[in-house]
Formats: sequence, structure tokens, C-alpha cells
Amino acid sequence: MSIHDTREGARLAMIQEKKGHWNRWGPFVSERAWGTVREDYSADGRAWDYLPHDHARSRAYRWNEDGLAGICDRHQFLCFALALWNGRDPFLKERLFGLGGPAGNHGEDVKEYYFYLDSTPTHSYMRYLYKYPQAAYPYDQLLEENRRRTKLDDEYELVDTGIFDQGRYFDVLVEYAKADAEDLLIRVHVCNRGPEPAQIQVLPTLWFRNTWSWGHDDRRPSIASPASRQQRHGPVPTLIAQHWQLGEYALYCSRADDLLFTENESNSERLWGVSSPTPYVKDAFHEYLVKGNRTAVNPAGVGTKAAALYTHTINSGETITIDLRLASVRDANLLTTPFADFDSLLSQRRQEADEFYEVVLPQHLSTDEKLVARQAFAGMLWSKQYYHYVVSDWLEGDPGHQPPPPERWKGRNNDWKHLFVRDVISMPDKWEFPWFASWDLGFHCVALAHVDPHFAKEQIVLMTREWYMHPNGQIPAYEWDFNGVNPPVLSLAARAVFEIERHQTGSSDYRFLERVFQKMMLNFTWWVNRKDALGKNIFQGGFLGMDNIGAFDRDNLPAGYLLGQADGTSWMAAFAKSMLATALVLAEKNPNYQDLASKFWEHYVYIANSMNSRTDPKDTLWDEQDGFFYDHLISPNHESFPVRARTMVGFVPMFGASTVPADAFDRYPEFQRRRQWFIEHRPDLVDIEPMVVPGANNTLILGLVRENQLRRMLAYMLDENEFLSPHGVRAVSRYHKDHPLVLNLGGQEYRLDYEPGESRTNLFGGNSNWRGPIWMPVNFLILMALQEYHKYYGDTFQVECPTGSGQLKTLDKVGEELARRLASIFLRDEHGNRAVFGSCSLFNTDPHWRDLIPFHEYFHGDTGRGCGASHQTGWTGLIAQVLIGFGDNFAGDILHQPKSEPR
Repeated sequence: MSIHDTREGARLAMIQEKKGHWNRWGPFVSERAWGTVREDYSADGRAWDYLPHDHARSRAYRWNEDGLAGICDRHQFLCFALALWNGRDPFLKERLFGLGGPAGNHGEDVKEYYFYLDSTPTHSYMRYLYKYPQAAYPYDQLLEENRRRTKLDDEYELVDTGIFDQGRYFDVLVEYAKADAEDLLIRVHVCNRGPEPAQIQVLPTLWFRNTWSWGHDDRRPSIASPASRQQRHGPVPTLIAQHWQLGEYALYCSRADDLLFTENESNSERLWGVSSPTPYVKDAFHEYLVKGNRTAVNPAGVGTKAAALYTHTINSGETITIDLRLASVRDANLLTTPFADFDSLLSQRRQEADEFYEVVLPQHLSTDEKLVARQAFAGMLWSKQYYHYVVSDWLEGDPGHQPPPPERWKGRNNDWKHLFVRDVISMPDKWEFPWFASWDLGFHCVALAHVDPHFAKEQIVLMTREWYMHPNGQIPAYEWDFNGVNPPVLSLAARAVFEIERHQTGSSDYRFLERVFQKMMLNFTWWVNRKDALGKNIFQGGFLGMDNIGAFDRDNLPAGYLLGQADGTSWMAAFAKSMLATALVLAEKNPNYQDLASKFWEHYVYIANSMNSRTDPKDTLWDEQDGFFYDHLISPNHESFPVRARTMVGFVPMFGASTVPADAFDRYPEFQRRRQWFIEHRPDLVDIEPMVVPGANNTLILGLVRENQLRRMLAYMLDENEFLSPHGVRAVSRYHKDHPLVLNLGGQEYRLDYEPGESRTNLFGGNSNWRGPIWMPVNFLILMALQEYHKYYGDTFQVECPTGSGQLKTLDKVGEELARRLASIFLRDEHGNRAVFGSCSLFNTDPHWRDLIPFHEYFHGDTGRGCGASHQTGWTGLIAQVLIGFGDNFAGDILHQPKSEPR
């Protein structure tokens, strides 16, 4: 049974066939729109300061919206989210609070507890939980304490304030279920976990993104009640939203106490001390409730922002329920009984979600493994976001508004004027990283392919479209600097998605693969022309997404130096190998692709030889003395020496390896002739035996690493005093804890230490740290590499695991051991604790917390505690992929490639 045999799968098919619009509405509202590059119109580029959290409630956003458990249409014309007030907070809770980069002692840091519990890929069913304290939220305390702390200290979290003691909080659980593509049922449960009655005011809020204030289109939508529109006012309080393109929608609000109206316009008086164009402004509901200003809302019952008001005093342990329905209005006919079928529809969608994940998740998974995997998929699906950024408009400013400062034309993203984005995109997360990152997205798509291969394919294609990709062939990196260089993983991801889909459905989408392949040729050429400064197939990609992994900033080297990167060069070898493999897949349908396969075979062997040459060892990046791959620093007088840092950089040469049957190339005679020419006439280039000599399973492997090198590398990787943590492979060896790397260049000292948790340096520090923690994406690539090397060497190749233990294991068993360690980050141990929670007893023991899984950016290298961005389900969602392949048959393909590919 495949996902397409389920009722949710039928909806996915309707989207793909363009016969339905089940993807028109979803959780596309960001968790944070303030403090972003898009909203920054400053001269100095300090986005966190230009539009801080304190402005967010009062200032209309230019580019996109944020909200609590928010949803919107895919163009983000109309938005819905919750607002809450406990009677004590200094302002209405309409969005999640956190510290901007300059304020957090470890960079930007959300200070809230919210969890994505469930979602189907069409968002026909979704569930979200928010923990709302009953005491006044400690905004100032969090700011002051984190400002006081240094990078040597832990982050000061909301739970550390004691605000959740004695259960004095509300669990706010939001469920969404679609009766139809444009008919959404919304149920809000509010439970008082505290010991005594507590009051809460809930404001389900409907509003239009402000598209009319910027001088490009002054058409203004409206929200009103039927009574104000002189229609029949039925028994259910109702809001009617009208938009010139979206049409008309009704929000039915069962048993609402009141309906409030205002405009989604900036409160100019509060922000800048000048009169607002309307007395009814964005923060009116805050003024109305918190300040008691009854004149703040529009008595005429009309606006571009509206809310239903519910006031409840909830007894200890009691749960109240609020039902709403947001539905498209057809022919001006409102529903007369919008809640008659509510319970049955909600129950049906829950059952369909269970049915879907029963197919996605293998039966051999335990209940706890299924819980983790399902929440991982939920986090990835909830992290889709409407992303809007037109760089030319952002640079020039809007008609009738103060022009941006002239510094902008020489600043951030100034040479990306072609970039025009208004799409739903898979985000790393929607608070700390509410912007797409291209190499993150490649990993997202590998996991998302299990639940929605069509969306995964669309996302990869999107990154290659002409309004994203630079005319010179560069893929945009991320919002803070589109010029940043990320590892070129999109071609690998495309091939993985292709294989996952055809394993699941038997359908081979050659058109998708071909579209991506054509654009990736442009990107490959950009790399070759721009990042091989010496023309020797040794690449200098810069920091390559591994922020502070080295002793120095690899994007800003000491004057006159170049860096030949073991990881940059290996990524390019993997890129070439992926393009070669893809060309051969496409040659199944079009033999002309054999020519391009030959071209990428040539690139592959030249790159492989440049970094791992046996005949010219002075130029190799392999260090025979240490048995490891190192970056090489090239001095101004062209002397080259290794940077002896034992880091994840040294394992990247393993990535991207792939095996094929020894006779596979016989199916491609033109390519085989060219390949054989290299083998016969350039043995100096093709001197890695596994590429030409069949292994134990009569396979060949395209890999950069020889057998003796692999053994020496694995001895480091599997050493618990070096890279092997109880919870995965560390990004920097623990060896550097007692033996820091110290370099003296140009009279300045550079240093690399082992830092297993948060970063202790400002060098690409922020909230990211590659100097020792465990990162899911690179661990995933290690698992894939072990799988491929096992296919080649078979059971005769064994290594000690862990190193020094005397226990010999085949590479498939090594992969199984590593997968277990990665899974142990999230799964309960024998004491019922989850490593990801660290020492927090509330999360580990409280029944209302212990099964709420946060998917962090990375994990402590010794304990497995979650670090960095606390909701970066993006590539950390790969744990679902690991669990799906984890178990008795883990030695099988992680990517579930069919044993014999359909022709």
C-alpha cells in the first residue's frame, strides 16, 4: 500500500493533477516577521534594531505576516491566528517572543514553548500546542539576564524563571481540519494546568496582509459583520472578509462574546510621534483589552483586522473549547448551521491522518519511534511559510514613502535585483530562521518526499527558477546574504527524491529530474569558474554553511592566503558524481545524455585526483601521516600546508559515494567507451581501485576514498575519545578539548577548541556552532556513505566499533549503531528521559511535557541536549528518515532505492 492509496493520498493526487486546491490554505504564516532583512530599511543593516519585537504589535509589515498558530491562503492575502491575554501580561500575546541576535548571549533565541504535534501534507488535519503562562510574562527579566550572561554561560530560558511552577499555565491546543479545500474547521482547547481558577481572554483574529499602503496597489479589502453589511444576522456571530482577488470568506465564531474591528495599519503616533492616518490601528485590540481604551476599536464594525472575543474563567484541570469555521462564501450564501457537522468532520480528518501515517511509518517502529517521527514530519509541514521578497522593490523603496538610505545600494543583496519571491517555501524554522536556506532545503526535501513527493520536487525546482538562481548560475544562499556559498546538495536531493518517489509509486518522473539537471549544469559551471581560484580543481567555497568549524573565518582569510578546502572540493566531487548518475538515469530515455555523463565523469576523476592523488602526493589533501583529509592553507608565496583540524571537513570526502553493478555501464555504450579510455590512457587519474575493480558484491563504487584510507578515517570517526558521541558523530573531534589547534598567521593567533554545546566565539557564532556538537544532516550523509561502502565491500570489510573495543562490525552494522545513537537523542531511555531535554526535569518527568519533542538545530556533543534554534525541524526532521530506515533491516537502503530500477 502506498500513500496514494489513502484518502489523504487522493487529495495529494488532486493537487498534482490540478483538479483541486487542497494546498490553497495552510500554516503559511511565519512565527516572526519582525527583525528580518526584508523589513529592515536602515542605513547600517541592523535588522534586529530597525523593527524590534516592541514595534511588531504596532507596525504594519511590508512583506509578510506573523501570528500564533497561524494559517493563511498561499498568497497570504487573508490570515488567521490566535491572540491571548491572561490579564497580567503588559501587552496582548499575538506572536512569539524571543531575543534578537544582539540581545541573546548565544544569538537569536525564541523564548516560548510551542509544539507542532501533527499535520497531513495537504493540511487537511493539523494540531498545534502553545504553553501560555498565567503569571505576567517576564519580558524584561529574560532580556536583562541574557544580556548579563556571556558566551561562556548557558542560555537563560523561560522555564528557568519558574513561571511554569505548580502548573500555572494554560495548554492552548489548536486543531484545524478541512471540510473542503476552502472550508476550515478550527477547534481551540484551553486547559488550566494550575491549582486554582484562572481567567483567560482568547481572540481568534482574522486580518488582511497590508498590500495597500505601499503605493503599488491601493485597493483595500474589508472585514465586516453581516449586520453592518445589512445582511441577515444569524444566530452565530460572523465575520465576512472580502478581497478583490481571493473572494469572500466567512469566519463563524460559535458563542463569541463580542466582535472587534480595526485596521492593519501602523500606529504612527506610538512609533514615531506623528498622527496616524486612521484612529483604528494594528494594536487596537491591545489598547482595548490591556489599556481599557474602548474607543480604540471601530464601532462601525468594519476594518481590515477583526477578532472574536472570548472571556473565560477556567477551573483547575478544566478545559474549555472554542469552535470556529473559516469558509469560502459561495453566491453570497452564508452557512445557517456551520457547526452541525463539526464533530464528525473533525473526527474523520483525525482518522484519515492516522491512516496516512500508518502507511508512511513502518510497522516495526515502536510507539515512541512513531511519535518522534510523526512529530518530525509535523514540524516540517508546519514550517512551510509564505515568503515574500522582491529585492528591486526593497532596494528602491516604495512610492510615496521615504526612500531607503543610499548605503543600501552597496550593501546586502544589492546584486540580486532579479530575485522576485512570493512563494510557499519549506523553512528551516519560522522563528529563528524565517527565510529559506538552499542547502537546508535540499535535506528538507529528502524527508518530505516520504509524505509529499510532489511538494518536495516543486521546492527543488523553485530554487533553480530564473527569478531565484542568479543569471551567473549561483543559487541564492539565505536572506542575510544571498551571495553566501552553501554546499551544492540540490542535485543530490533531486536524485534522492526521484528514487523515493519511484520506490513508493513505481512512477519515474524523468521530466522533474531533467529540469533540475539542466539548471544544475549552470550552477556547476558557476562553481568551476568562480570557486577554483587556481584552476586546479581544488575549491574554495568559504564557510560552506559550517559556520565556525575552523580556526578562522573561512570567508575572510588572512590577507593574501587561499584555502584549498577538503569539504568544498569533496562537495564538488559529490556534485559531479550526482550529475553523472543523473545523466545516466536520463539516458534511459534519451541516449544523448551519455555525452553529458562523460563530461561529468571527466570532472569527477579530475577533482578526485586533485584532492587524493597517489602520483602527486604534494598536492593531495590526504595526510598520510595522520590518516585524515585536511584543508590546505596556501600562503601569498604559494606554499601549501595542511590545517590539522580534526573536523567534519575530513569526512566530507566520503559523502556522495554510490555503487552500481559492475556491468551497469554496459547499458550505456557511448559512456562506457569514454570511461574505458580514461581507465586505459589516464591510469594516473583513475587510480582509486573501487572505481574500476569490482568488489565483493560485483559492484563498483564512485567514491574518493581508498580502502586503507577508509579504515583510518573510520578509526577516528568511531573513537569515543574523538568523534563518536553517545548520540552521533561530532562535528569536531573531542581530541581538540585537550589539544586545541593554534595557528599564527600574519602576526595574529587563530584557535580551534572543542565546544560541544553553544558557541563560545563570535566567529560565525550566533546561535550556531559546528565546533563539537552533533548535526543531523552530516550524520545522515555519513549513514548514506556507510550504506554505499558496505554494498561494495560486503561482509568481509569489518572495523572496530567503537574503536578500541575489540568488537568488529561490518559497515551496515556500523550504520545501524550510528542510527541508534542518533535516535537516542529523541527516544526515551531506560529511565524515561529524552537526551534532547538535557537536565530539565519538567520536560523529562511531567506527563504534559515529556512527549513534546523539540527538533533543535544541533545537539550537545557529549549529552545530546538540544542546542541552537529550538524548532529547526527542517534538516533535523531527517530523524524521521533515519527512523524509517532504522531497525532489523537498517542495512537496507536509507533512500529505499529499488533493487532493480524500473526501465
